[in-house]
Amino acid sequence: MPVNKHTVAKDPHFSCFVHRTCFQKIYGSSSLDLLRFVLLFSPGATTFAEFLLGATPRDIWYEGGFRVFCVYLETFLKSSEHYFMLGLPVSYYVFTDTPEKVPNIELGPQRRLKVIKVEKYTRWQDISMMRMKIISDTIESDIRHRCTHVFCFDVDQVFTWRFGPEALGDSVALLHSYYYRLPKKLFTYDHNPKSKAYMETGDFYYHAAVFGGTWKSVKALTDACYKGIMEDKENNVEALWHDESHLNKYFWLHKPSRILSPEYCWDTRIGYRRDIKVFRLIWAPKHYDTLRTS
Repeated sequence: MPVNKHTVAKDPHFSCFVHRTCFQKIYGSSSLDLLRFVLLFSPGATTFAEFLLGATPRDIWYEGGFRVFCVYLETFLKSSEHYFMLGLPVSYYVFTDTPEKVPNIELGPQRRLKVIKVEKYTRWQDISMMRMKIISDTIESDIRHRCTHVFCFDVDQVFTWRFGPEALGDSVALLHSYYYRLPKKLFTYDHNPKSKAYMETGDFYYHAAVFGGTWKSVKALTDACYKGIMEDKENNVEALWHDESHLNKYFWLHKPSRILSPEYCWDTRIGYRRDIKVFRLIWAPKHYDTLRTS
Protein backbone atom coordinates (compact mmCIF):
# COMPACT_ATOMS: atom_id res chain seq x y z
CA MET A 1 0.00 0.00 0.00
CA PRO A 2 1.14 3.61 -0.34
CA VAL A 3 3.32 4.94 2.47
CA ASN A 4 2.63 8.68 2.93
CA LYS A 5 3.50 10.24 -0.43
CA HIS A 6 5.82 7.40 -1.38
CA THR A 7 4.97 4.26 -3.32
CA VAL A 8 6.12 0.85 -2.14
CA ALA A 9 6.76 -1.25 -5.23
CA LYS A 10 5.62 -4.86 -5.21
CA ASP A 11 4.73 -7.35 -7.93
CA PRO A 12 1.38 -6.79 -9.70
CA HIS A 13 0.39 -10.29 -8.63
CA PHE A 14 0.96 -9.32 -5.02
CA SER A 15 -0.96 -6.05 -4.67
CA CYS A 16 1.68 -3.82 -6.20
CA PHE A 17 1.37 -0.17 -7.11
CA VAL A 18 2.87 0.66 -10.50
CA HIS A 19 2.85 4.10 -12.11
CA ARG A 20 2.01 4.20 -15.82
CA THR A 21 4.75 6.77 -16.26
CA CYS A 22 7.45 4.26 -15.36
CA PHE A 23 6.45 2.11 -18.33
CA GLN A 24 6.30 5.14 -20.58
CA LYS A 25 9.82 6.11 -19.54
CA ILE A 26 11.16 2.64 -20.23
CA TYR A 27 9.44 1.97 -23.51
CA GLY A 28 9.07 5.50 -24.80
CA SER A 29 12.54 6.94 -24.25
CA SER A 30 16.11 5.87 -23.64
CA SER A 31 17.03 4.63 -20.16
CA LEU A 32 19.96 3.02 -18.44
CA ASP A 33 20.96 1.21 -15.25
CA LEU A 34 24.36 1.23 -13.53
CA LEU A 35 25.99 -1.77 -11.89
CA ARG A 36 28.93 -1.40 -9.51
CA PHE A 37 30.72 -3.99 -7.48
CA VAL A 38 34.01 -4.97 -5.91
CA LEU A 39 35.73 -8.27 -6.56
CA LEU A 40 38.28 -10.22 -4.58
CA PHE A 41 39.76 -12.98 -6.70
CA SER A 42 42.20 -14.30 -4.12
CA PRO A 43 42.90 -13.63 -0.42
CA GLY A 44 44.72 -10.35 -0.02
CA ALA A 45 43.91 -9.06 -3.49
CA THR A 46 41.48 -6.16 -3.62
CA THR A 47 39.63 -5.23 -6.77
CA PHE A 48 37.02 -2.61 -7.52
CA ALA A 49 34.61 -3.19 -10.39
CA GLU A 50 31.78 -1.10 -11.74
CA PHE A 51 29.02 -2.26 -14.06
CA LEU A 52 26.96 -0.06 -16.29
CA LEU A 53 24.07 -1.85 -17.92
CA GLY A 54 22.67 -0.10 -20.92
CA ALA A 55 24.20 1.98 -23.65
CA THR A 56 21.61 2.30 -26.38
CA PRO A 57 18.12 3.83 -26.54
CA ARG A 58 15.52 1.96 -24.50
CA ASP A 59 18.20 0.15 -22.52
CA ILE A 60 18.22 -0.39 -18.76
CA TRP A 61 21.30 0.52 -16.75
CA TYR A 62 22.29 -0.78 -13.30
CA GLU A 63 25.15 -0.79 -10.88
CA GLY A 64 26.52 -3.33 -8.34
CA GLY A 65 29.39 -3.29 -5.72
CA PHE A 66 31.40 -5.01 -2.89
CA ARG A 67 34.67 -6.85 -2.51
CA VAL A 68 33.78 -10.39 -3.50
CA PHE A 69 35.04 -13.57 -5.12
CA CYS A 70 34.76 -13.68 -8.91
CA VAL A 71 32.09 -16.33 -8.42
CA TYR A 72 29.86 -13.55 -7.09
CA LEU A 73 30.21 -11.69 -10.36
CA GLU A 74 29.45 -14.71 -12.48
CA THR A 75 26.43 -15.69 -10.38
CA PHE A 76 25.13 -12.13 -10.29
CA LEU A 77 25.37 -11.71 -14.06
CA LYS A 78 23.90 -15.10 -14.90
CA SER A 79 20.94 -14.54 -12.59
CA SER A 80 20.50 -11.02 -13.98
CA GLU A 81 20.22 -12.46 -17.44
CA HIS A 82 17.30 -14.58 -16.24
CA TYR A 83 15.37 -11.99 -14.24
CA PHE A 84 16.50 -8.37 -14.63
CA MET A 85 14.53 -6.18 -17.07
CA LEU A 86 13.86 -9.04 -19.45
CA GLY A 87 13.13 -8.15 -23.07
CA LEU A 88 15.14 -4.93 -22.95
CA PRO A 89 18.63 -4.34 -24.41
CA VAL A 90 21.28 -4.23 -21.68
CA SER A 91 24.95 -3.30 -21.82
CA TYR A 92 27.32 -4.12 -18.95
CA TYR A 93 30.27 -1.81 -18.34
CA VAL A 94 32.74 -3.37 -15.90
CA PHE A 95 35.15 -1.07 -14.07
CA THR A 96 37.99 -2.99 -12.42
CA ASP A 97 41.68 -2.72 -11.59
CA THR A 98 42.22 -6.28 -12.87
CA PRO A 99 40.26 -6.50 -16.14
CA GLU A 100 42.05 -9.71 -17.12
CA LYS A 101 40.30 -11.53 -14.25
CA VAL A 102 36.74 -10.72 -15.31
CA PRO A 103 35.14 -14.07 -16.27
CA ASN A 104 33.58 -14.64 -19.65
CA ILE A 105 29.80 -14.67 -19.38
CA GLU A 106 27.48 -15.83 -22.11
CA LEU A 107 24.95 -13.05 -22.55
CA GLY A 108 21.56 -13.12 -24.21
CA PRO A 109 20.51 -11.28 -27.36
CA GLN A 110 20.89 -7.48 -27.24
CA ARG A 111 23.14 -7.69 -24.18
CA ARG A 112 26.85 -6.91 -24.14
CA LEU A 113 29.71 -6.45 -21.69
CA LYS A 114 32.59 -3.95 -21.74
CA VAL A 115 35.48 -3.89 -19.24
CA ILE A 116 37.15 -0.62 -18.19
CA LYS A 117 40.17 -0.41 -15.89
CA VAL A 118 39.98 1.89 -12.82
CA GLU A 119 42.05 2.80 -9.77
CA LYS A 120 42.64 0.22 -7.01
CA TYR A 121 41.69 0.82 -3.36
CA THR A 122 43.08 -1.09 -0.39
CA ARG A 123 40.39 -0.69 2.29
CA TRP A 124 36.93 -2.16 1.71
CA GLN A 125 35.46 0.90 3.41
CA ASP A 126 37.09 3.17 0.81
CA ILE A 127 35.90 0.90 -1.99
CA SER A 128 32.37 1.17 -0.67
CA MET A 129 32.50 4.95 -0.27
CA MET A 130 34.45 5.91 -3.39
CA ARG A 131 31.92 4.22 -5.64
CA MET A 132 29.82 7.35 -5.20
CA LYS A 133 32.35 9.42 -7.13
CA ILE A 134 32.77 6.78 -9.84
CA ILE A 135 29.02 6.56 -10.37
CA SER A 136 28.72 10.34 -10.57
CA ASP A 137 31.66 10.69 -12.96
CA THR A 138 30.27 7.98 -15.24
CA ILE A 139 26.84 9.60 -15.31
CA GLU A 140 28.41 12.95 -16.19
CA SER A 141 30.72 11.65 -18.93
CA ASP A 142 28.47 9.05 -20.54
CA ILE A 143 25.08 8.10 -19.17
CA ARG A 144 23.35 11.46 -19.10
CA HIS A 145 23.90 11.93 -22.82
CA ARG A 146 21.83 8.91 -23.84
CA CYS A 147 19.93 7.42 -20.90
CA THR A 148 17.25 8.38 -18.40
CA HIS A 149 17.45 5.91 -15.49
CA VAL A 150 20.14 4.44 -13.25
CA PHE A 151 19.98 1.48 -10.85
CA CYS A 152 22.77 0.55 -8.44
CA PHE A 153 23.29 -2.90 -6.92
CA ASP A 154 25.85 -4.65 -4.75
CA VAL A 155 27.18 -7.64 -6.67
CA ASP A 156 27.15 -10.15 -3.80
CA GLN A 157 23.49 -10.83 -4.52
CA VAL A 158 21.50 -13.19 -6.71
CA PHE A 159 18.36 -12.47 -8.72
CA THR A 160 15.72 -15.13 -8.05
CA TRP A 161 12.53 -13.57 -9.43
CA ARG A 162 11.44 -10.99 -11.98
CA PHE A 163 12.94 -7.53 -11.31
CA GLY A 164 11.18 -5.37 -13.88
CA PRO A 165 10.20 -1.81 -14.77
CA GLU A 166 7.70 -1.68 -11.90
CA ALA A 167 10.74 -0.78 -9.78
CA LEU A 168 11.53 2.37 -11.73
CA GLY A 169 10.91 5.87 -10.43
CA ASP A 170 12.39 9.33 -10.28
CA SER A 171 14.21 8.52 -7.03
CA VAL A 172 14.22 4.93 -5.77
CA ALA A 173 15.19 3.69 -2.30
CA LEU A 174 15.01 0.22 -0.72
CA LEU A 175 13.71 -0.68 2.73
CA HIS A 176 16.41 -2.63 4.58
CA SER A 177 15.19 -6.18 5.20
CA TYR A 178 16.54 -6.21 8.78
CA TYR A 179 15.03 -2.89 9.84
CA TYR A 180 11.72 -2.37 8.06
CA ARG A 181 9.69 -3.86 10.93
CA LEU A 182 11.74 -2.42 13.78
CA PRO A 183 10.99 0.76 15.77
CA LYS A 184 12.95 3.84 14.67
CA LYS A 185 14.95 3.89 17.89
CA LEU A 186 16.76 0.77 16.66
CA PHE A 187 17.70 2.17 13.25
CA THR A 188 21.48 2.39 12.89
CA TYR A 189 21.74 5.97 11.69
CA ASP A 190 25.03 7.77 12.31
CA HIS A 191 24.64 9.58 15.64
CA ASN A 192 28.03 11.27 15.61
CA PRO A 193 27.43 15.06 15.35
CA LYS A 194 30.89 15.45 13.80
CA SER A 195 29.86 13.44 10.73
CA LYS A 196 28.02 14.86 7.74
CA ALA A 197 25.89 11.70 7.89
CA TYR A 198 24.64 12.58 11.38
CA MET A 199 20.92 11.97 11.96
CA GLU A 200 18.80 12.10 15.09
CA THR A 201 15.89 10.32 13.41
CA GLY A 202 14.45 9.54 9.98
CA ASP A 203 11.52 8.06 8.05
CA PHE A 204 12.88 4.59 7.30
CA TYR A 205 16.23 2.78 7.24
CA TYR A 206 17.37 2.30 3.65
CA HIS A 207 19.76 -0.31 2.29
CA ALA A 208 22.57 0.96 0.06
CA ALA A 209 22.72 -2.39 -1.76
CA VAL A 210 20.01 -1.14 -4.15
CA PHE A 211 19.14 2.42 -5.14
CA GLY A 212 18.31 4.20 -8.36
CA GLY A 213 16.21 6.67 -10.28
CA THR A 214 16.66 9.09 -13.12
CA TRP A 215 20.26 9.94 -13.92
CA LYS A 216 19.73 13.44 -12.53
CA SER A 217 18.45 12.09 -9.22
CA VAL A 218 21.17 9.48 -8.86
CA LYS A 219 23.89 11.99 -9.75
CA ALA A 220 22.53 14.41 -7.15
CA LEU A 221 22.54 11.62 -4.54
CA THR A 222 26.06 10.38 -5.34
CA ASP A 223 27.45 13.93 -5.49
CA ALA A 224 25.97 14.74 -2.08
CA CYS A 225 27.19 11.48 -0.53
CA TYR A 226 30.68 11.91 -1.94
CA LYS A 227 30.84 15.50 -0.72
CA GLY A 228 29.85 14.39 2.78
CA ILE A 229 32.35 11.51 2.73
CA MET A 230 35.22 13.79 1.71
CA GLU A 231 34.33 16.43 4.31
CA ASP A 232 34.31 13.67 6.94
CA LYS A 233 37.74 12.53 5.76
CA GLU A 234 39.10 16.06 6.11
CA ASN A 235 37.84 16.06 9.70
CA ASN A 236 39.19 12.56 10.38
CA VAL A 237 35.66 11.18 10.74
CA GLU A 238 34.12 8.05 9.20
CA ALA A 239 30.37 7.48 9.24
CA LEU A 240 29.09 4.40 11.06
CA TRP A 241 27.97 2.53 7.95
CA HIS A 242 30.08 4.52 5.47
CA ASP A 243 28.25 5.34 2.22
CA GLU A 244 25.01 3.79 3.53
CA SER A 245 24.94 6.31 6.39
CA HIS A 246 25.35 9.16 3.92
CA LEU A 247 22.68 7.65 1.66
CA ASN A 248 20.20 7.54 4.55
CA LYS A 249 20.97 11.15 5.39
CA TYR A 250 20.35 12.15 1.77
CA PHE A 251 17.01 10.33 1.58
CA TRP A 252 15.96 11.94 4.86
CA LEU A 253 16.54 15.38 3.35
CA HIS A 254 15.39 14.48 -0.18
CA LYS A 255 12.48 12.02 0.00
CA PRO A 256 12.51 9.20 -2.57
CA SER A 257 9.52 9.04 -4.92
CA ARG A 258 9.48 5.25 -4.84
CA ILE A 259 10.31 2.88 -1.99
CA LEU A 260 11.01 -0.75 -2.82
CA SER A 261 9.76 -3.55 -0.59
CA PRO A 262 12.48 -5.69 1.08
CA GLU A 263 11.54 -8.43 -1.40
CA TYR A 264 13.82 -6.53 -3.80
CA CYS A 265 16.81 -7.37 -1.59
CA TRP A 266 16.17 -10.10 0.98
CA ASP A 267 18.38 -12.09 3.33
CA THR A 268 17.01 -15.63 3.57
CA ARG A 269 18.55 -16.01 7.04
CA ILE A 270 15.70 -13.82 8.31
CA GLY A 271 13.32 -16.65 7.56
CA TYR A 272 9.64 -16.56 6.67
CA ARG A 273 7.66 -13.31 6.80
CA ARG A 274 3.94 -13.21 5.98
CA ASP A 275 4.27 -9.82 4.29
CA ILE A 276 7.04 -10.95 1.91
CA LYS A 277 5.45 -13.11 -0.78
CA VAL A 278 8.40 -13.47 -3.15
CA PHE A 279 12.16 -12.94 -3.07
CA ARG A 280 13.35 -11.07 -6.17
CA LEU A 281 16.95 -10.52 -5.12
CA ILE A 282 18.66 -12.32 -2.24
CA TRP A 283 21.93 -11.84 -0.41
CA ALA A 284 24.68 -14.24 -1.37
CA PRO A 285 26.59 -15.91 1.51
CA LYS A 286 29.13 -13.45 2.90
CA HIS A 287 32.81 -14.30 3.48
CA TYR A 288 33.96 -11.23 5.37
CA ASP A 289 36.73 -13.09 7.17
CA THR A 290 38.33 -13.80 3.81
CA LEU A 291 37.28 -10.77 1.78
CA ARG A 292 37.95 -7.89 4.12
CA THR A 293 41.64 -7.21 4.65
CA SER A 294 41.19 -4.14 6.86
